[in-house]
Amino acid sequence: MPTVTAALLVLALTATSQEVLDGAPPSAWRPLDDERTLYLELPAGRVVIELAPQFAPRHVANVKALARGRYWDGLVILRAQDNYVVQWGDPDDETPGKARPLGTAEAKLPAEFTRAAAGLPFTRLPDTDGWAPEVGFSDGFAVGREGAAGAAWLAHCYGLVGAGRDNPPDSSNGASLYVVIGQSPRHLDRNITTVGRVVQGMELLSVMARGPAPMGFYEQPGLGTAIKAVRVAADVPAAERTRLELFRTDGAAWDALVETRRNRREGWYQRPAGHADLCGLAVPVRPTPAVAPAPAR
Repeated sequence: MPTVTAALLVLALTATSQEVLDGAPPSAWRPLDDERTLYLELPAGRVVIELAPQFAPRHVANVKALARGRYWDGLVILRAQDNYVVQWGDPDDETPGKARPLGTAEAKLPAEFTRAAAGLPFTRLPDTDGWAPEVGFSDGFAVGREGAAGAAWLAHCYGLVGAGRDNPPDSSNGASLYVVIGQSPRHLDRNITTVGRVVQGMELLSVMARGPAPMGFYEQPGLGTAIKAVRVAADVPAAERTRLELFRTDGAAWDALVETRRNRREGWYQRPAGHADLCGLAVPVRPTPAVAPAPAR
């Protein structure tokens, strides 16, 4: 009898992406870690963000400290630039006497644009990329890499969350965050600290009215969407958490899924591409399946 791994690899040569997902074992999925998950609560609903401390530990720690200090509660989305980003933070952060206190968060951090590739799990894609010598996925995050002995960094794909900065490289501290809502601006790779990615709720950000001012800033008060709260998921009552699972980006199931995206076999397609772009490979997300109750004895 063929193993699950062998069956998936055979399936990848003939199946659609949905068929691979349907045939993947439960072990091909992983739950979100509540301590590494952020909830951005908007009037229209919840945006779920998976944080990436393995790439920017100091910034992620600061983001969590700011959330726990309720830094963003009551602020607004400051900017929605078409085909680029949505951004939020304190509009008075540089005004003495008006800026919100940072609480226990650090006011200044070193730039965390890249990290050492050594020791980082990495599943390489077979296709070339114009922005990095190697590209692939690490724990669900799209990553660029300069070989196993070089540097690695998060790629600016749709849904990426980064820390806004001024001209000095070390001028970000996580208090101003943005999410990519347009065509992947890969020219930003290795030029800014990135802290995570949206795994659910992108539709709440991508539909926001574009700001009329240059770079999408809202010129008049009241135009930006209000932020109800930002919370670390671990601090939210268990019954109110969003339970999600993400497809693992290592192993045979992921390899099979990538192959179905490189060569689409759905009936609509007439010519397989034989190629997949790093930012075109969305990692599947699903609600955590309900656990059946144990049978009564």
